[in-house]
Amino acid sequence: MPDPESTLLQSWHHNAHAWIEAIRSASIESRHKVTDQAILLAVLGRQPQRVLDLGCGEGWLLRALSERGVEVVGVDGDATLVEAARAAGSAPVHLASYQTLVEASVDIGRDYDLICANFALLHQDIIPLLAALHALLAPGGALVIQTLHPWAAAAGDYQDGWREETFAGLKGQWQPMPWYLRTLSSWLNALDMGGFQLVGLQEPQHPQSPVPQSLLLVAERRN
Repeated sequence: MPDPESTLLQSWHHNAHAWIEAIRSASIESRHKVTDQAILLAVLGRQPQRVLDLGCGEGWLLRALSERGVEVVGVDGDATLVEAARAAGSAPVHLASYQTLVEASVDIGRDYDLICANFALLHQDIIPLLAALHALLAPGGALVIQTLHPWAAAAGDYQDGWREETFAGLKGQWQPMPWYLRTLSSWLNALDMGGFQLVGLQEPQHPQSPVPQSLLLVAERRN
């Protein structure tokens, strides 16, 4: 059986062009109507001067924050996405895998006021990465995570474990992507072990939908 961690990374490489088109054409309804605005407001609400966008993709959030006067840096592990972000004027954007961030073998800056991870923490073992992000934050810095809402995404199987996203309903050639569902308590435990304290929790919801569209966590670095 293929390792889901490596399959997850491979799927991003395969899906990069389709993802760029989906984001720039606003064809993912939940993002267009709810979650894009949710992450933007959560970041701006902290009034940061310097922000790192982890897993920045094609750079839409980088551009949105830059337009509002925030100094922002992006990092992503897929070359196609990084090139697209740079070409669209999202700079600086670093090409680096999460493993290189854990190993601190690449310099992407430090002393950030805030690090955001917008649907970017989809693998199983996130605690080493959280600890690495802790080291990149200035004292009192915050980590803002938006992810799939575990209750809504669990489909009745509410426990930690690998799931699969098929991208059904989206145009383009997509490769199914494994992703790791973690319960709310699992998220809180991971943040605690990574050196963070939860200070805010939101469940962004469309007024015409009975289920939350995402889970949004705000955590501060424990010094």
